[in-house]
Amino acid sequence: MSSAQPLKVALVTGAGSGIGRSVALGLMADGYTVVLAGRRPEPLQELVERAAVEGHQALAVPTDVRDPASVDGLFATIAQVYGRLDVVFNNAGVNAPAVPLDELTFEQWRNVIDTNLNGVFLCARGAFGLMRRQQPQGGRIINNGSISAHTPRPFSSAYTASKHAVLGLTKSLALDGREFNIACSQIDIGNALTEMSVRMTKGVRQANGTVAVEPMVDVKHVADAVRYIAGLPLSANVLNMTVMATAMPFAGRG
Repeated sequence: MSSAQPLKVALVTGAGSGIGRSVALGLMADGYTVVLAGRRPEPLQELVERAAVEGHQALAVPTDVRDPASVDGLFATIAQVYGRLDVVFNNAGVNAPAVPLDELTFEQWRNVIDTNLNGVFLCARGAFGLMRRQQPQGGRIINNGSISAHTPRPFSSAYTASKHAVLGLTKSLALDGREFNIACSQIDIGNALTEMSVRMTKGVRQANGTVAVEPMVDVKHVADAVRYIAGLPLSANVLNMTVMATAMPFAGRG
């Protein structure tokens, strides 16, 4: 007689496209029931339907990670439907126009900070509380950082500030989660090829003022890295992992 496999629940934010979509599909293939969060209901529902066809389980919960009430509703739904959460991939993120600082509006700055930093905080807080209370206790939080968490691009103050802050939050969560069996990791991605980043294949401004074409990495490798981290036992943690094309010109970023 074979015993049923225990329920494994993962949450992916920004799941409707790009990296989030690829990671969600990968986690489904690994046997996770995946909660799909994002602002646009249509691509989330498309993933739910695809999951059903492929024999996987998924739940779409339209969510604006900038809004505390929306995020509270997301985690209330997870708690009510599944009663637990094992993995969260904090992926939702935006950028601002590449302009000199004095041309960056406060609204543009705030949108990046609210999404990339406050959104990660709100979702990490919701996950931390659920993981701390559930039985068995614990889980894994994976934050989507960036090479910009370490080295900026020209005219990227809002994005760079947000990703530097996410790195600090990741380190704090990794420390604070220890006594509750909550591990926290960050994946720093360099130029993953998605529909949002295809414009970069035509050239990106470098630190010396020139425009250069930079190598792109297949988004599948990013998803595989997240899946690897998600599959580790909670006693093991990868605090920081970088996934990038090997020929990426570091000299251009600093």
